[in-house]
Amino acid sequence: MSESTLDQLRYRIDELDEKIQILLNERAACAQQVAEAKQNNDDSVFYRPEREAEILRRVRERNKGPLSGDEIVRLFQEIMSACLALEQPLAIAYLGPEGTYTQTAAQKHFGHSVTLKPLAAIDEIFREVEAGSADFGVVPVENSTEGTINHTLDMFIRSPLKICGDVELQIHHQLLVSGNSLDQISSVQAHQQALAQCREWLDANLPGVERVAVSSNAEAARLAHDDASIAAIASDAAAEMYELDILANNIEDDPNNATRFLVVGRQEVGPSGNDKTTLMVTVHNKAGALYSLLEPIARHGVSMTKIESRPSRVSKWDYVFFVDVEGHVEDENVAAALKELQTEASLLKVLGSYPRCEL
Repeated sequence: MSESTLDQLRYRIDELDEKIQILLNERAACAQQVAEAKQNNDDSVFYRPEREAEILRRVRERNKGPLSGDEIVRLFQEIMSACLALEQPLAIAYLGPEGTYTQTAAQKHFGHSVTLKPLAAIDEIFREVEAGSADFGVVPVENSTEGTINHTLDMFIRSPLKICGDVELQIHHQLLVSGNSLDQISSVQAHQQALAQCREWLDANLPGVERVAVSSNAEAARLAHDDASIAAIASDAAAEMYELDILANNIEDDPNNATRFLVVGRQEVGPSGNDKTTLMVTVHNKAGALYSLLEPIARHGVSMTKIESRPSRVSKWDYVFFVDVEGHVEDENVAAALKELQTEASLLKVLGSYPRCEL
C-alpha cells in the first residue's frame, strides 16, 4: 500500500472520528432532554433495564461487522452509561474491596460512568440498596464449578429487594505475588470459592503450602502486596491495582469457569422481549408437594432453567425453593402458571422478572 493511500485512509478516519464525536454529543444532549422531561412529569425512574436491553439487542442484530457483536455491544454500553450519568448518576454497591470480580461484573453491566461503592459483605449491599444509599447492588449468586453462593439466596428470604438483571463473567484466576518465586510462598490466600476452583493446580504446584480463606480475592491481593510470603489468587485487575506480579496465569481447574451475578434494586422491571423470572416458593409438607410446584410450570409451557433449595429457618426440615423460569411475569403463559402455583404454594414471591444476560 502506497503512502498516499495510507494518508487518504488516515484522513478518512479523522473525518469519521469527528462525525462520531458530533453524534455522541447529540445523543448526550437528547439524554439531558429526557432527564428534564422525566423531572417535569415527576418520573424519578431514570434507569430502565428493559429499555437498555432492547437497545443493545437491536445493536447486536443490525451489526454488520467487522467489529464483533460483543465488541459493538460493549461500546454502546459505555455510550449509554455516559449518557445516563448526564441524566442521573447511578450509585452501585458491590462486594469489595476494589479489584474484585464483582466490581468487574458491575462495570460490565452498568459501564464505567457510575459511582461504585465497595462493601465488605453481601448483607451490607442489600441494606445499602434497601436504605436508598445505593441505586442498585451487584452480588455473586452462583459459580459453574462450585455452585450456589448460599448467603445471597438467604438474603432474599427477608429482603424486599427485586432482581433487576444478571451478569455472567468468565473467571480466570491468576497467582499474584510481590516477589518472583514459588519457593518463598508460605500461604496462598483467596476467597474460599477461588481456593476451591483452583484446588487441582494448588495440589500439583504448591502441595505443602497453607491455604487461607479471606473475605475476597481483592483482599488477598492487598495482603500479598504487603507481605512477599503471601500469594493471592485474584484477577488481572487486582494485579494491576495492588502492583503485584503474575506468577502463574489461568490456574482455575475448569477452563470454562464462570460466575453469575445478580443486580438487585427497588424497582420492578418491565418486559424486554427476552426475559427470565426468579421465584421464591415454599410448599406444604405433604406427599407430592414438589410435583405440585413443578406441574403448572410445565403444563403452561414455561421452561424452568434452575431450581435450588435452602432451609427456611422457620422450622426444622422446611425448605424454600428458588426457581428460575424463562419469560416475564407479564407473559400470558407465565402469568397463568403463577396463578395456579399460588393456590398450591404456602408462599410464592416473585423475586424479579428481568432481561436475560446476553453478553
